[in-house]
Amino acid sequence: MDIILLKDIDKVGGKHEIVKVKDGYGRNYLIPQGLAVVANAGNRRMLEDLIRQEEQKESKRVDEYKDIAAKLNGVTLKIGAKAGTSGKIFGSVTNVQLVNALKDQVGIEVERKKIIIEEEVKSLGSYTAKLNLHKDVQSSVAFEIIEE
Repeated sequence: MDIILLKDIDKVGGKHEIVKVKDGYGRNYLIPQGLAVVANAGNRRMLEDLIRQEEQKESKRVDEYKDIAAKLNGVTLKIGAKAGTSGKIFGSVTNVQLVNALKDQVGIEVERKKIIIEEEVKSLGSYTAKLNLHKDVQSSVAFEIIEE
């Protein structure tokens, strides 16, 4: 039985793939669970349209991320932290604080999971964080830790 997968399924295939499975597995599990549809002519046309729409959405999303990366070019964020006399801050700076600084100072909202701080930020000074906005769009943002 040929089916079109609607989601990634381990050991069967990826989303939008046309795969051959045993009749019972397709009819009794995949199709009732909403994980697949029968690969007839109408559903194949629907799949082509769906793939085309998703490609358009993906290209728009990549363009938006490229605009964000361009806005961040040359920007240095200022993050305030309480520090001792030796310049060491109490606690550390996390990607959540970077997300808040991006929102407040630049007006850009980014998910915290997309920000990677490679080194521990435990003292005052300048640092750089990587932003994995998309698999095709990476950027970096400079930030400075200042004493409050």
